[in-house]
Amino acid sequence: MLKDLALALRLQAVDRKIASLEAEIATLPKHVAEIEKQLESHTRQLEKDRAALTANGRDRRQLEGEIQGHQAKISKLRDQSLQAKTNEQYRAFQNEISYAEGEIRKAEDRILDLMERSEALEKNVAASEVDLKKQSQHVDAEKKSARDRTAADQKQLAEVNAERKTIVAEMTPNFYATYERIRKKTKNTPIADATDGRCEACRIALRPQYFQDLRRGDQILLCESCGRILTYNPVVDVSGDLAASQQIA
Repeated sequence: MLKDLALALRLQAVDRKIASLEAEIATLPKHVAEIEKQLESHTRQLEKDRAALTANGRDRRQLEGEIQGHQAKISKLRDQSLQAKTNEQYRAFQNEISYAEGEIRKAEDRILDLMERSEALEKNVAASEVDLKKQSQHVDAEKKSARDRTAADQKQLAEVNAERKTIVAEMTPNFYATYERIRKKTKNTPIADATDGRCEACRIALRPQYFQDLRRGDQILLCESCGRILTYNPVVDVSGDLAASQQIA
């Protein structure tokens, strides 16, 4: 019976290790997904910066086209003004020419403004490309690390599961069934120490007689409050033995 208790203590440690490994294996894909999400953010920023730069260039080309249109119109108006028969007709042509020239100046000013902005946009694109490259490298490294860690965890998990089977094979079937029932109920904490007369898990004091039965160590007892398997592990005072050995020496 007490052999079962010793095996149960080993099994509890193994079960906690299994739970830890399974939790880590489950967490690693979430970690990779999170850093991939960050990579998507960098990608979207680069696309946004590139789109802004492209729009800047498109607006400049449109303005340059408008300038060419105004210049063609001015050339045509000047030819027509030479054929004006009255001062009023001539002034009308000149007004249209002045208006077109004013539109050209506005377009040129707008182009200069866009050119100045394009420098900042180009820097943004370059910086975003560098950030994306760094983040991509980071993601690749994290993925490799996660794959390596998962492989190592799975290997260790297989070894620990094999160890568990060995321990279970040595346990009394009825006691193992009790252990499993308590383990599932208590989330891998089926055993609790009660050396100080109190269950360390639920902190409820044991009845004096029950505690004396536990101290005798000739049977396996469960906590009357939480149902966990109880252990009694008093601290061994070796100071007397140490002093005696020093006197002999």
